Amino acid sequence: MPALEENAARILPAVERAIAELRRGAAVIVQRPDGQSALIQASETSSEESLNELREISNAEPCLLLTARRAAAIGISEAEPLINTTEVIAFALDGMSPEAAAYLADPVHDPLGINLRHDNFLTTEVPEILARNAVLLTKLACLLPAALFVNLPDGTDKQLAEEHNLLVVSADDISSYRSTAAYSLKKVASAQVPLEMAEKTTVVAFRPKDGGTEHLALVIGDPDPNQPTLIRLHSECFTGDLLGSLRCDCGDQLRGAIRLMEEQGGGILLYLSQEGRGIGLMNKLRAYELQDRGADTSDANELVGFDPDERVYIPAAEMLRQLGYDEVRLLTNNPEKATSLIECGIEVIEMVPHHFPSNGHNEFYLKTKATRFGHKL
Repeated sequence: MPALEENAARILPAVERAIAELRRGAAVIVQRPDGQSALIQASETSSEESLNELREISNAEPCLLLTARRAAAIGISEAEPLINTTEVIAFALDGMSPEAAAYLADPVHDPLGINLRHDNFLTTEVPEILARNAVLLTKLACLLPAALFVNLPDGTDKQLAEEHNLLVVSADDISSYRSTAAYSLKKVASAQVPLEMAEKTTVVAFRPKDGGTEHLALVIGDPDPNQPTLIRLHSECFTGDLLGSLRCDCGDQLRGAIRLMEEQGGGILLYLSQEGRGIGLMNKLRAYELQDRGADTSDANELVGFDPDERVYIPAAEMLRQLGYDEVRLLTNNPEKATSLIECGIEVIEMVPHHFPSNGHNEFYLKTKATRFGHKL
């Protein structure tokens, strides 16, 4: 078995099980090859009862990990000397009320007059790799990017896992999960699906080895793999694509791309499962609430604790390779998409503009895409 398949067979199931554990409110152990390990739980799914359980299992006081962006959003400077890393910030929970902890992690939680003090910072060392991958695991679970974290003494992780029926996952596996899942994508189904605007359409479904996030390719008409093919990378948008939301231009872009490909005799629309610029539908709705309070799209994602854009395009490049297309005309206003495809070995011959007028509700959104994300509008 090739090394890629061996890695995928090990990494994907392990991380997916850890994701499922976090989403159901359970704790998992994250470990490093050097013996370092930590007990973690997603902040979003925690409770006073589960927090006490963490204390009992570890015989220690958990801390709260936040992304540096979330910490900055609540007024904590990344230059503060008590901060341990530039990516993840640790807060002591000693004496902190559950309401205060919830506010630190959740941007739409009522702050209830909480006064953040510097003595809330954790001043002891938190292993950076473990902390970073603990928060990354909450992102992969599409939860708030915040985790409860307890350092474990070296050599105790196996015993605790056996005594308390805890899942153990490698920090290295967490960090390589996205790329491993992308490179292990395989075609699992293909069917003719006549569309209203393109009757000759084939939908091809891709799935990583042993499950995981699925992506779709809509092959419209008869695109010639020997010629630069019109391609659209379209990140799913439940509200815009399905409900026809006027907050964004996603629905217009989806239907407009299908229409244009039909008119030009063929093309491929890659429908990528990375809702809300990669933060997931629930967090996108949180970001919408912050936008209603005055934040733009970029700031809202940061207030939730994410980067402004968390999407990756390795899956798109892998799907194109398997479909037999390596030279494309990219239907986009986003230069980052072209750069990402080129870095993945796909030759982008041309960027084809793909923008639509404001509908009266998304004018601020479109302006943000141009000024904050560099879209060519």
